[in-house]
Amino acid sequence: MGANVLASDRCCGESGTFAISRPDIATQVRYRKEQELLSNKISIQQQSGNSDDLKILTSCPSCQQGLARYEFSTGINTDYIVVELARRMFGEDWLDRYTNE
Repeated sequence: MGANVLASDRCCGESGTFAISRPDIATQVRYRKEQELLSNKISIQQQSGNSDDLKILTSCPSCQQGLARYEFSTGINTDYIVVELARRMFGEDWLDRYTNE
């Protein structure tokens, strides 16, 4: 879609029962993911001079929930890939139009 995209492939620490069964390890995984997101934000800001409206996309419900936890500290929103594609292809009101048809 013409946007600069950085890979963010480090685990968010939310998969399955990981965060419940091994919170000691999951906390470290989450911390490292947060650091990666902050580093990527700085990199994008240096390249483009702008880091507004950054979004991380995923197809995994657990990751979407986990990544949403970083929104306050990083300023990076999270959403599903398919939702972003629908928004870009069909407009901001795509969901209302889809559910009302």
